[in-house]
Amino acid sequence: MRRKIGIIGFGNMGSAIAERIKDKYAVAVFDKDTKKTVGLSGIEAAVNIADLVKSADAVILAVKPQDFGNLLSEIRDFLENKLIISIAAGITTAYIEKKLDAARVIRTMPNLPAKIGKGMICLCKGRLADNKDLIFTEKLFTPLGKTLVLNEDMMDAATAVSGSGPAYVCEYLESGKSKQAFLNDFRSAAKAIGFRPQEAALLVNTTFSGTIAFLKKTKLLPLELKNQVASKGGTTEAALEVLHKGGPLSEAIKAALRRAKELSRR
Repeated sequence: MRRKIGIIGFGNMGSAIAERIKDKYAVAVFDKDTKKTVGLSGIEAAVNIADLVKSADAVILAVKPQDFGNLLSEIRDFLENKLIISIAAGITTAYIEKKLDAARVIRTMPNLPAKIGKGMICLCKGRLADNKDLIFTEKLFTPLGKTLVLNEDMMDAATAVSGSGPAYVCEYLESGKSKQAFLNDFRSAAKAIGFRPQEAALLVNTTFSGTIAFLKKTKLLPLELKNQVASKGGTTEAALEVLHKGGPLSEAIKAALRRAKELSRR
């Protein structure tokens, strides 16, 4: 029997995950805006959050960080033996564990090209999740792109590099800079905030190729894609402010990391 994955939140990333995993898993989704889940094919629309959580083997939390606290309070009574997978930027596994009374938690950071299966997905496990949970989550996210397992203390750095990375690629496309110079700068900037050379290469190369593929497939202009990635007051906006003042990519990524840490809930 196929394992059942529940997804709470059917926005950009929640819907992308559902569509890309529905061939391998039974998928049920819930969004408080029920118009988003009308007429789905191969995906069950749950009547309410309680029904979704009770029936699922693993639950993906795909709501905005500001809605997280209320959601955790709403699901905490239905979580016996459930794996919780978060895709929210800046929400630590410790924060979720504390709110849910010691749940098994995997934290992930997918970027926008995951919508077409060309994403970069970083993962880390919480205190109570085991290696089987981590391996299961890696396999679950494989249809969305390449995966990299990190220690949690590098997840904010992953947000600054691969999470915000599509916006840097769009800036490069508008700059007239050489591709090799940009990639060298990008990899150096990733190493400067703590990534090992192999990790920096994987994050940068996958983010670059995924963003180019996403632009080709969606026919979006680089400016339009940047606007999708850069939420107000977020990490990407902090990085772009540095770039727009003529600062180097290394400083932009440090600014994104600082902002990620400021926004983090621990």
